Amino acid sequence: MDTNKQILELAKKYENYTAENLSKLIRHKSLSKEEKGAADELKRQMEEAGFDEVRIDKLGNVIGRIGNGSKIIAIDGHIDVVDLGNLDNWEFDPLGGEIKDGYVHGRGSVDQKGGPVAAVTAGKILKEIGFSEDITLLVTGTVMEEDCDGLCWKYLVEEEKIKPDAVIITEPTNLNIYRGHRGRMEIEVEFFGVSAHGSAPERGQNAIYMASKAALEIEKLHEHLAYDEFLGKGSVTVTEFVSQSPSLCAVSDYAKIHLDRRLTWGENKELAIDQIREIVKDMNATVKLLQYEETAYTGFKYGMEKYYPTWKLEEDHPLVRKGVEAYKMLFERDPKVDKWTFSTNGVTINGYYGIPAIGFGPGNEVLAHAPNEKVPVEHLVKASAFYAMFVKNFNG
Repeated sequence: MDTNKQILELAKKYENYTAENLSKLIRHKSLSKEEKGAADELKRQMEEAGFDEVRIDKLGNVIGRIGNGSKIIAIDGHIDVVDLGNLDNWEFDPLGGEIKDGYVHGRGSVDQKGGPVAAVTAGKILKEIGFSEDITLLVTGTVMEEDCDGLCWKYLVEEEKIKPDAVIITEPTNLNIYRGHRGRMEIEVEFFGVSAHGSAPERGQNAIYMASKAALEIEKLHEHLAYDEFLGKGSVTVTEFVSQSPSLCAVSDYAKIHLDRRLTWGENKELAIDQIREIVKDMNATVKLLQYEETAYTGFKYGMEKYYPTWKLEEDHPLVRKGVEAYKMLFERDPKVDKWTFSTNGVTINGYYGIPAIGFGPGNEVLAHAPNEKVPVEHLVKASAFYAMFVKNFNG
C-alpha cells in the first residue's frame, strides 16, 4: 500500500478516536491562565498515543516528542479558549463536547483544540508507519495565547531553547494553507488636563476634549495607512475611552484611549507609535505600548510587550511548497493558499524569531470566539492526515 493511501486510511480509522479526544478536551473550560485541566488531558492523550516523551514546562505548555533527529518539526496549537459569552446565544452546551451530525460541538472546537488533537492522532499514525530518523516531531499544546498571542512561543524559544526548522500552526484555516497575517499592537494614550468648575470651563483644560480631538484624527489616520497586496491594509481604531473628573460639575482632568493597531507588511511598532505621537504632539499626553505580565496556572509569572509583529512567507517559500505538495499527494487537488484575518502564535514563531511557519487547521475561522462553535469531524480526519503526511514527506 502506498504511503498516501495508508495515511488516509489510518486517519479515517482513528476518526472516532480523534473526535472523542476533542470532546474530552472541550469539557475542560481552560480560559487563559486556567488551562491545567486541558493540559493534563492533552498530556494523557499524547501518552496514550505512544509519544516517546511528554512533559509540561514551567509556563504550562504541553510538549510531546516523537523521534530524536536533528531536524525539528513542531505542530502547534493553543489549548486556552475565550469565555462563553451570553449562554442564550448557544443552541447546545458549550462545554458538553457533543459529537453529533458529523461535528464536534463546543467552545474551543475550532479555536483551537481541534488542531492539537488532530496532531496527536498524526503522532499515533507516524508511530505506526515510521518516518525519517533525521526528524524530531514536537506537538505543542500551548497556553495563554488568547490573552497574549505568541507569549508561549517566546517562552519555548528563549527558556526551553526550542527552535524548530519548521512549524505548522493549527489555528483554523478551513483546511487551507495559510502563510501569514497582519501584526498587531496595543497602544494606550493618556491625556492630562486641568480641572475647573463646570460653570466656568474656560478656566480649565478639558482632557475629554483633548482625547476626543485625538480620536477623530486617529479615525482619519486609519484611512491613510499602508497597504500590502497579500496581507491587506493596516488599521487603527479606538476601542476604549475612559475619563475622570473631580465631580460631575467639574472639567475632566484625565482621559485615556486604548487603540487596536493592526500592522500590514512594512509597518512596525516604531512607525505606529510615532504616528500617534505626531497627532498628540501639542497636547499634554503620553503614548505608550502596553506590557503583558501575568501568572500562569503553574504559578510562574511571565510577560512581553504587546507588540505582535507582522509576518508572511512568500508563496514560493520552500515550506509553503512542502505544504502544498503534502496536500496534493493526499487529496489530489491544489489547496487554497491564503492568510488569517486574526493573529496567531506566528507573531513570535516567525515575526520575532524568523522560524518558517505555515498554517493548516480544522474548522472555519468565522466560528472563532462565536457562539455555536463546532468543527466537522471530517476536518479533524483530514488535518491528522495532513500533519502525518507533512512530517513523513519532509525529507522527501
